[in-house]
Amino acid sequence: MKLLIIRHGDPDYSIDSLTEKGWREAEYLSERIAKLDVRDFYVSPLGRARDTASPTLKKMNRTAIQCEWLREFSPRINRPDRENSPVSWDWLPQDWTADERFYLPDRWYEPSIMSEAHVKEEYDYVTRSFDELLKQYGYVRDGHLYRTEQGNNDTIVFFCHFGVGCVLLAHLIGVSPMVLWHGLCAAPSSVTTVVTEERRKGIVSFRASAFGDISHLYAKDEPPAFAARFSECYENENERLD
Repeated sequence: MKLLIIRHGDPDYSIDSLTEKGWREAEYLSERIAKLDVRDFYVSPLGRARDTASPTLKKMNRTAIQCEWLREFSPRINRPDRENSPVSWDWLPQDWTADERFYLPDRWYEPSIMSEAHVKEEYDYVTRSFDELLKQYGYVRDGHLYRTEQGNNDTIVFFCHFGVGCVLLAHLIGVSPMVLWHGLCAAPSSVTTVVTEERRKGIVSFRASAFGDISHLYAKDEPPAFAARFSECYENENERLD
């Protein structure tokens, strides 16, 4: 089975939709996805994800199942350098890297900043819901692997967000989401592809074959949006630091 985890297009957070550029990205993305044989579509309830999905669904005359757990990963924390951070997954490097627990898949949620915000509870809700969905396609979680009686070659598409997309990927491959949140960047409208591998009958693992692919933008000479990135050099003007 192939899972496509798609980040929404360039966002206009003030109206929970897309910028003019984001709508172009969504259209170029639709030309790519419409060529695929997709079994099912799932979408976050947030507007920017639903708007990103809309050109694809219209082009294919399809609908998407809306899932509450696909909304952006929501716990708000009191980050070490500021209170009331809008998300739990954006820390300054010098802060999160100072605690070795953040690198560990079974301990990253232990620091008090995370536990006070009930981050683990939200993570468990998302991953439990994800596993319940995968079970519908015949893949049952068993420790760090999955079991199946009959594998399949279906393609499933998720229109969602960067933070929650990394949660899904971290769960599938068994790593701390903090490492993915801070070590990888998925540009708006990018596609992450995760594929099952069944090297022995009935024993399944997931492996990413692409992360944050924006080849559909390059094909149209559309530059990637800067959203999700920070300044390449501290002195660079008009590039965000926080």
